[in-house]
Amino acid sequence: MNELLLTDDERAHAGARLVALLDSYERGLAEADILPVPDRAQLAGLLAPMPDKGIGLDALFDRWEDVVLPGSTTVAHPRFLAYVLGPPNGVAPYAEALAAAINQNCNFWQLSPAASVVERSVLEWLASVVGFPAGAKGILTGGGSLATLQALATALHDRVPDFHASGLQRDHAPLVVYTSVEAHRSVDKAAAILGVGLDNVRHIATDDRHRMDVSALRRAVEQDRRNGLRPWCVVATCGTVSTGSVDPLDAIADLCSDEDLWLHVDGAYGALFLLSEGMRELMGGCARADSITLDPHKLLYAPLEAGCLLVRDGAKLRDAYAFDSSYLTVAEDPLMTDYMDYGPQLSRSFKAFKVWSAVQAFGVEAFRSANERTLELAQRFGRGVQEAEGLRLLAPVVLTAVCFSVDGVEDHASLLEELAAENVALLGPVVVGGERGVRACFTNHRTSVGDVDLILERLRGRVAFQARGFAPDPAN
Repeated sequence: MNELLLTDDERAHAGARLVALLDSYERGLAEADILPVPDRAQLAGLLAPMPDKGIGLDALFDRWEDVVLPGSTTVAHPRFLAYVLGPPNGVAPYAEALAAAINQNCNFWQLSPAASVVERSVLEWLASVVGFPAGAKGILTGGGSLATLQALATALHDRVPDFHASGLQRDHAPLVVYTSVEAHRSVDKAAAILGVGLDNVRHIATDDRHRMDVSALRRAVEQDRRNGLRPWCVVATCGTVSTGSVDPLDAIADLCSDEDLWLHVDGAYGALFLLSEGMRELMGGCARADSITLDPHKLLYAPLEAGCLLVRDGAKLRDAYAFDSSYLTVAEDPLMTDYMDYGPQLSRSFKAFKVWSAVQAFGVEAFRSANERTLELAQRFGRGVQEAEGLRLLAPVVLTAVCFSVDGVEDHASLLEELAAENVALLGPVVVGGERGVRACFTNHRTSVGDVDLILERLRGRVAFQARGFAPDPAN
């Protein structure tokens, strides 16, 4: 008997309990606490020494149900609106289970032939959504931050001669990367990790719509060249985290072409709205990027983790990451891809399977409809804020982020705590133009019109209490 396997009866019993657990979780989502109060004693119990003899299957499932689930944030609740983090789609748990069972190592194709083709299928489809040419290549990553890091590494290999051999250890003028003051922190983080240095990151001012100011970008590039520095890369944003603004991508692409700069687009939040034709005018410039970050674990509602990097010229991605290893050599096959040559990892999980499975099961149109619904809900919420006395928008509603303030509320953090404690909604804090407020981000395919109206009603009630000089009574 193998001590690490289940018997036939145990396997059947585990399957029945798992199905029952998933079903119970799904049915209870709408009434669940969005942000449960952790039972600290129970959670501390998870730190007990690992048992020498196992607790058994039923005890394990009991612990999942009694400790792990009650101590977990309910990100699938329809009013979980604090972050750009949607709930997983319905087929995700089953795809993840099969991926775990077959445990493919997606590094070179001999270890994962079907997985290699599945990942290629996903990447070619995503490249077509963005508008990249047939020669584009990519890789699924652990998230948008890793995709941006890998993109900038690719740009270094492409733009710095002999980078593989000597890296940045050379007597040359510093490289400079440009992004906006609204850009995700992953840009700074990548510059620090790669040795470019934070002193060589220029945070360009934005216009009145929180988009990168292209004139200011051009002036910064020209000034750095006059100072003997080496402008090298621009990171534009398609959907900033705070307000959802979209940088003027075509104008930035024109500048990058004029100045011979690598253009990376951080589209982790917004670029997959390109599934909708109506977003082409706003985001069509994504197709002109040298590289782009996407996040299938956002707008494709894949479970964490599933980021993506696409590079317009796929040969440049391979040049950055391919190394010879005699013990890993297998015959090249035109159908297969060795993904160890397109990113830093050797051991890689089968991330593509959950993305591919969901699109196969539901179809592209289902994701297009779900994303369009979130855009409509954000617009509805934005109109509600504009129409309500005492509520004020802090930024235009471009995608699904709605930033607003409540008159008379100095401490918006306490308002967020009230809304969470009452299980009305989990919203997030935001600072826009130096002003503090609240941000609701509608990237949840479970959210309904009724949920939007419930939050607006509660906010209007908060304003009414505030006007009378009282704090609201959660019991009423």
